[in-house]
Amino acid sequence: MLFHLLYPLSRYAALRWLNVVRYPSSRIIASTMTAMLMSFLLGPWFIRQLQSRQIGQTVREDGPKSHLSKTGTPTMGGALIILCLVLPSLLWADLYNKLIWVVLSVTVAYAAIGFLDDSLKIRFKNSRGLPGKLKLLGQVVSAGLALGFVYYGKVFVPEVRNKLALPFVNFRRHPVSLPGPVYLLFSLIVVVGSSNAVNLTDGLDGLAIGPVIISSGTFLFLSYAAGTVLGKDKFNIANYLNIPHIAGASELAVYCGAMVGAGVGFLWYNTYPASVFMGDVGSLALGGGLGMLAVLTKNEFIWVILGGIFVLEAVSVIVQVISFKLTGKRVFKMAPIHHHFELKGWAEPKVIVRFWIISIMLALLSLGTLKLR
Repeated sequence: MLFHLLYPLSRYAALRWLNVVRYPSSRIIASTMTAMLMSFLLGPWFIRQLQSRQIGQTVREDGPKSHLSKTGTPTMGGALIILCLVLPSLLWADLYNKLIWVVLSVTVAYAAIGFLDDSLKIRFKNSRGLPGKLKLLGQVVSAGLALGFVYYGKVFVPEVRNKLALPFVNFRRHPVSLPGPVYLLFSLIVVVGSSNAVNLTDGLDGLAIGPVIISSGTFLFLSYAAGTVLGKDKFNIANYLNIPHIAGASELAVYCGAMVGAGVGFLWYNTYPASVFMGDVGSLALGGGLGMLAVLTKNEFIWVILGGIFVLEAVSVIVQVISFKLTGKRVFKMAPIHHHFELKGWAEPKVIVRFWIISIMLALLSLGTLKLR
């Protein structure tokens, strides 16, 4: 909104400096700072509102005993993250860009599913919430509609529409083509899987939001590189790096900046010991948003590397369930795997920070694949 309001004013001599908002790089910074300031300023008030309405966390009885003391800690703090993500994106992004609306629609839809899930947990004072099948159905339908619009609405040009890019492989020479229905199914699995993986990771104070910040910061660079053409000589960054060129993808970097800012602001209150929890309203939405970023920038396989912490958490649950059903034995002391390390004697802050360190290493590896093609 501010982009469309301020940029036309640059035609006047006295306001020519407003021409700076035409550049995505300037609006990325503005979006990040707006989201961060909103989160810092609204955080204390938001937490008081949650406390006054007795919106507190219900802890699993079969979880680590050390978590029982967290019962009653304000939850659904993810609603603040989503507010501080969506509003700055709308303020600073080009609203004529279809990619922005696609990623925002999935983010908001998944936030609504998470909100309903959290509300049921609070109302009935248990950790069950929305039945898993209904939650999954909502995720599939929401993402399916968005992905269908992207594919059949011809948001992508034919050269990249149903193509996949592989890490360490030159996309311009060796793109991977999939039939339309197969591509849509694959994309759907990426988005839904990403959402649920982030949700599973959100089990310790600051554990999920740290890798979310790191991942969104990495996607900021990936989306900017995919969509930016520089200078009068039209230098195409994507062609130089041999990655898919996605027209308009640089606007997604504005969304990524807002996610970074909102995440940092939330971490201020969510760091150990947490004053507020994210809840499903945040984890499902952020995971869905990151999954859509992977699809819209053609980084589905890089996302497996970049989101390695989320993948590890999800795989640990799958392995645990399969092992117990087939053999009656558990591979881990408890799943997701962060609980396994807790029960092995690691202090909660040690688990959190070590997972953050791994996430940073995976982000650097992901960016490194851009030059090794």
